[in-house]
Amino acid sequence: MKKKKFAFSIQWLLIFIPVTLVLHFVPSLHSPTALFICSALAIIPLAGVMGEATEHLASRFGQGIGGLLNATFGNAAELIIALVALSKGLTSVVKASLIGSIIGNLLLVLGVSIIAGGTKYRSQKFNQTAARSSTTSLILASTSLLIASVFHYSADKQPGSWTPGLEQKISLGIAVVLFLTYIAILAFSLKTHKHLFTGEEEETTHTTGSGWPIKKSVIVLSIATIAVAFLSEILVGTVEAARTQFGLSEVFVGVIVVAIVGNAAEHSTAVLMAMKNKMDLSLGIAVGSSLQIALFVAPILVFTSFAMGKPMDLEFSIAEVVAVLISVYIVAQIIGDGECNWLEGLQLLSVYIILAILFYFLPDSPHVVGVSEALKPH
Repeated sequence: MKKKKFAFSIQWLLIFIPVTLVLHFVPSLHSPTALFICSALAIIPLAGVMGEATEHLASRFGQGIGGLLNATFGNAAELIIALVALSKGLTSVVKASLIGSIIGNLLLVLGVSIIAGGTKYRSQKFNQTAARSSTTSLILASTSLLIASVFHYSADKQPGSWTPGLEQKISLGIAVVLFLTYIAILAFSLKTHKHLFTGEEEETTHTTGSGWPIKKSVIVLSIATIAVAFLSEILVGTVEAARTQFGLSEVFVGVIVVAIVGNAAEHSTAVLMAMKNKMDLSLGIAVGSSLQIALFVAPILVFTSFAMGKPMDLEFSIAEVVAVLISVYIVAQIIGDGECNWLEGLQLLSVYIILAILFYFLPDSPHVVGVSEALKPH
């Protein structure tokens, strides 16, 4: 029922699907900037549909497999966008979107959720043990993502110690460790210690068996996935036009724009749960989504890049490294006591806005392949 209410609230955005198709296929109406905006808005409700279909499908398979499905497809829309961008050689945008998703979930989503809940409740409490466990995993994941950057800045001071090939190998090794850690966390949260992450209400929801039939869920999920993939092609193909039109850098597009579009549906659900005084669910969505990005999406993108013959490393700029460290640290401090209030949410949101300002004015790194160059025919 929660998903249905949410899906209905964003259904009006589906109008941008035919608008995007018209702009794309009618030459006289073709406008790259308009295509970028419309395709981005069209992906948001489709991501919500994918989430709803996954939720119904999960309810049919019980807690274990259902939790695995939710964990795996939780960031499907963003993964598709990243894969399309990766296939076009836009590795800087892809890597920036990884950082953007992590800090966006921790600062923007959690911040807005806590503020929304704080307007109705003086103080909101949640499972302190589960929150600390998730935060510890997040610290591990974010630290691992930054190791390649540490290697780059350390080895680069010694001539001949750093090469792109060596950094790619290090990134591949880190990706393997992150993916294995992801599997271990799934086993911990869905099997051995699932009582820490599942409340009675959620268990009841999964055992009732209500919802869409399996066939309908699979069909809807498949159609939505194909539609998101197609719209992602359009979105990525018009990135350069949007950058030029609005004066945006690649890192800002990746950290802010792509990250928000890919996770907008899930973001709204977190806010809705907080307003219903279900901070455990809201916190689980925000922190859990960041974990999925670091432990699942990032490794998958690295593996795929090697398979494509376009190896992607996990080296990030100093600004991106600092942004992740600040985000993880402040969230760990806020949720460590097992309760929150609206002021703490405002503090998280303030940090996100400050980081967004930083990335807006931050120029692209000179060593990174640009969008224009990557999109040129070879």
